[in-house]
Amino acid sequence: MATGAALLLTGCTPTVSMEPAADANNPRCADVIVHLPDTVAGKAQRETNAQATSAWGDPTVVLLRCGVVPIGPTTKPCITVNGIDWVLENDPAAKSLRYITFGRTPATEIVIAHGEGGVTDASVLPDLADAIGQIPQSKKEKCLATSDVTSPTETPTPTPTSTSTQSG
Repeated sequence: MATGAALLLTGCTPTVSMEPAADANNPRCADVIVHLPDTVAGKAQRETNAQATSAWGDPTVVLLRCGVVPIGPTTKPCITVNGIDWVLENDPAAKSLRYITFGRTPATEIVIAHGEGGVTDASVLPDLADAIGQIPQSKKEKCLATSDVTSPTETPTPTPTSTSTQSG
C-alpha cells in the first residue's frame, strides 16, 4: 500500500526531477529554454529541478534535456521536422521514444511517452522546432536518406586501351 501511495504522490508533485546533461550550462541551451512553448502536444509545461531541462504533461509525457553530447554519423532513423534533424535512438515500438538532435552543438534530447496515455512524436517534434532552432545546425551535418548517399564502387572499372598496331 505504501508503494501505491508514493506513486500517487509523485504524480501530483509540481516539480519534475531530472538530471542535467553534461553541457547544460552552454549558453545555447539557455536560448533553447527561454524559447520553449508553454504547451507541447496539448500538454502544459512543468517545472523541473535541473538546468537546461523541461517537461510537459501531468503525468509527464515529454522530457527535454539540452546539452547532451552530439551524435556522429549513424545508421539509426533520422527525420527532419520543421527544419530540425532528429535521430531516433531506440525501438519505435518502445513505450518511450528517445530522440536526439543531429548536427547541432550542444545536442538536445527528447523522451516521449508513447502509446497508451502518451503522445505521438508527430505531435511533439513540431512544437519544439522554434526553440531547438535557436542552436544553429552545422551545414556539414544533415539527415540523409540512403538514396542521397553515393558509395564508391568496390573495384574501379578498367579503361579499355588499344593494343593493336598496324605494320606497313
